[in-house]
Amino acid sequence: MEWYRAHHRYLPWKQTGDPYKIWLSEIILQQTRVEQGEPYYLRFTERFPTVQDLAAAPLDEVLRLWQGLGYYSRARHLHSTAQQIVAEYGGRFPRSREALLKLKGIGAYTAAAIASFAFNEAVPAIDGNGYRILSRVFGMDEPVDTGAGKKLFAELAEELIPPAHPGDFNQALMDFGSLVCTPAKPLCADCPLSAGCYAFAHKSTGKFPVKSKRTAIRTRYFYYLFIRHKNSVFIRKRTEKDIWQGLYEFPLIETTGRVPTGKLVTNEKWAALFGDAPWKICRISGEIKHQLTHQTLYATFYTIDISKISPALQTGYLNISSSMLDSYSLPRLVTIFLEK
Repeated sequence: MEWYRAHHRYLPWKQTGDPYKIWLSEIILQQTRVEQGEPYYLRFTERFPTVQDLAAAPLDEVLRLWQGLGYYSRARHLHSTAQQIVAEYGGRFPRSREALLKLKGIGAYTAAAIASFAFNEAVPAIDGNGYRILSRVFGMDEPVDTGAGKKLFAELAEELIPPAHPGDFNQALMDFGSLVCTPAKPLCADCPLSAGCYAFAHKSTGKFPVKSKRTAIRTRYFYYLFIRHKNSVFIRKRTEKDIWQGLYEFPLIETTGRVPTGKLVTNEKWAALFGDAPWKICRISGEIKHQLTHQTLYATFYTIDISKISPALQTGYLNISSSMLDSYSLPRLVTIFLEK
């Protein structure tokens, strides 16, 4: 707490007691670095200053504003939870961790963060920073990704949290983990806790926190068809339960491996898409590698001109002016291609 008073970071969501803005910041910062998330927080609070404004917005607008942050299920949960708060709670956030947990898309950490920051409830909010600090200082080798591990860390944090200043304590854990007790190359020489730190004494900071398992990385191959007809292009909304649900993309052929340039046109999906309509390949991009947390995507974009619209394109895709692409929420992978 002494370290926090002297070294805390100035961040816009720390300057408010509004549970809506605190909640918004927590959802944005899940799986997102502070430097990347801050501009999104400012844009969201400017466009949707209240939970009622967010609830009333079309989902497509929310997704478009979220574009580039990834993990789009967060944006969908954000929107649906805002609607739930307005419909069931009169636009007012519940004031306790237990009540907040009843809201869609709000888990244990987010509920504790809102309860402690907005309502001063003495509940610990342990994120990755908290797990790392506590495991290193106390030498806790219980895996943090198990139910037993989470319970053990929560009990320890409840013993440590000062009842009068729970919000500051939780913020201190986050800032300390971001600035001093970092995942790689922690600043142990500058650490006020090093004298009593198990990991420092045993030269084992890299071993903490312990995790029980690693998630397998899936590899996927995407071939996007950027089809142009006069001044228009074709897009569709991803509706299946997969990455980027609710976002728009070009016609896609996904394969189990890399496909040589001349072979893609023999794919049955290519034939189904174009039918008898003539097509001309104008350009093929280099392969773009796009890394998600649990998936590696290898994407190639084919720019194709057509003079006639096939039935499959007419019925299965939106035909929009190319100048209107910015009006649709697109995956970051697609915007990288368009920027290039």
